[in-house]
Amino acid sequence: MQGMSERQYAAHVGLSRGAIQKAKTAERLVLYPDGSINAAASDARRAETTDPSKTRRAPAPKLKPVPEAAVAAVGDTLREQGLAVPAVGGGTTFLQAKTANEVLKAQERRIRLQKLKGELIERARALALVFRLAREERDAWVAVTVIAPSDA
Repeated sequence: MQGMSERQYAAHVGLSRGAIQKAKTAERLVLYPDGSINAAASDARRAETTDPSKTRRAPAPKLKPVPEAAVAAVGDTLREQGLAVPAVGGGTTFLQAKTANEVLKAQERRIRLQKLKGELIERARALALVFRLAREERDAWVAVTVIAPSDA
C-alpha cells in the first residue's frame, strides 16, 4: 500500500471516515492506483477547493470565573481528608477549578435542601402545637362535662 487508508487519512485531517468516503466518491481526493489515498496531493487539493468562510469553527467555550470561596472550600475539604492543599490564587489548575465548581454546586444543593427541610420542620412543629392545643382543649371539656353532672 503506497498511501493512507481512509481511517488513517481521516485521523490525519481531523474528519470522520464518512466524510472521507464522501470526498472519495466525489473524487475530491487524489488516489494511488491501489486505491490508497495520496495524503500530500489530497491535502493540496482540499486547500485549493475548500472555502474558508464555510468551514465550521468550534465556538469558543464560555468560561466563568471560579469564586474564591469555592476554591477555599476545596482546600478545606482536602485539609479535612488530610491531603495537601494547593495554593489559592490566579494559578488555579483546571482540576482545582472543576473540583471547586462541584463543591460549590453541592453546597448550593445542601443550602436549598436545608431551606426546604426548615420549612417542613416549621410546619410540622406548627401542626404538632395545634394538635397539642386541641387535645388540651378536648381534655379540658371532657373534665368539665364529667365533673359537672356529679356537682349538680
